Amino acid sequence: MATIRQARRATMGGMGKVTVLDALGLDEAHTAVYRCVLQQSSASVVEVAEALGMSPPRVRPIVAELERLGLLARQGGSRDRFVASPPSMALRPLLLERERGLSRAQEALTELSDLYRRSAEQRSVADVVDVVIGDDAVRQRVAQLQAASTEQVRVLVLHEVALLSGEENIEEDRALARGVQYRVIVESAVLERPGFLTAAREMALIGEEIRVLPTLPTRMFIADDQMALVPMRSQTEDQGFGALLIHPSGLLDLVISIFEEYWRAAARFLPVAEVPTTEDVDGDLLRLLLLGVTDAAAATQLGISLRTVQRRVAELMEIAGVTTRMQLGAEAVRRSWV
Repeated sequence: MATIRQARRATMGGMGKVTVLDALGLDEAHTAVYRCVLQQSSASVVEVAEALGMSPPRVRPIVAELERLGLLARQGGSRDRFVASPPSMALRPLLLERERGLSRAQEALTELSDLYRRSAEQRSVADVVDVVIGDDAVRQRVAQLQAASTEQVRVLVLHEVALLSGEENIEEDRALARGVQYRVIVESAVLERPGFLTAAREMALIGEEIRVLPTLPTRMFIADDQMALVPMRSQTEDQGFGALLIHPSGLLDLVISIFEEYWRAAARFLPVAEVPTTEDVDGDLLRLLLLGVTDAAAATQLGISLRTVQRRVAELMEIAGVTTRMQLGAEAVRRSWV
C-alpha cells in the first residue's frame, strides 16, 4: 500500500493537468481526492486530507460527491474508509452519458439555429438591430460574441475605457488561444496608457494585430461576419450606456466595410522582441513618437526617464544627420528603423 506521503506527492504532481474528470465537470480538488484514494487500498477522510494538505471539512463533501457518482465506495469492513472504484467501470458510463448529453445539445443547437435562420429571413428593417440596455447586458453580449467567434474579431477602441478593460476581458484570451484572429484599431491616446506597449507586445505574440489612428468616431465590435455591436448613443451624449446589436444585413455589411476602410488607413503598431534590446527600445521610441505620443508618455511606456527619451532622440537625430524631429521620422522610415 502506498504511504500517505507517496500518495500526496503523486497526486499533487497531477494537479493542473487535464484529466478525464475535467471532462466530467469535476474540478482539481475532486480529481486530487480520487487520485489519492486510487493509489491506496483504502483511505479515510482524515488520511486523504493529510495527504493533500487539505482540511477534513473540505475533503468530506468531495468524498461524498465522488461516492454519489460511483467513483468511491465504502470499504466493506469499515464504513469510515473508502476505496476507489475501477476507473474503467466507474468512468465509462459517466463519459458515455456526457457524450449523449453533448449529442442532444448539438441536435438542439442545430434545430434552434434552423429556427433562427428561418425567422431571420423574415426580418423586417426594424428587426435587423437589437437594442441592448444596461452595462451588464452589454458586457454579456461582448463576452458572448467573442466566445462564439471562430475566425476573427474586429475592434475599434477609444482612449476612454468603457465597460471592460483588457485585463477583465478573459474571453479575448480564450478566443486567441483557440486561433481566433484579432484586428484592433486604437486611438493614438490609447498608447499613453501605462503598460500598453508591454501588453501589446504580449498580445502580438499570440495573434493580435494592432493599428493606430489619431481619433475614431465610436467604439465598434465585430464578431466574424455575423454580428456587430456599436454604442447606442454618440460620444457626446451622456444618458446611460446601451448598444445596438446588428444582425446579418446590409447594415452589417456597411459596418464591416467602415472598419476595413479604417484598417487600411491606420498606421501599424508593431511591438518588437519579447525582451527588447537597446536597438529595439530605439525602434519602439521612434514608433511611439511617429504615432504622436508625447515624450513623457513614451518614457512611461518604455520604463525610462523623460530625460533619457530626450537624450536618445537627440542622439538619433545626430546619427541620422537631421535637425528636426520631422526629418528624423522621415529618415527613420527611409532607413527601416521602424
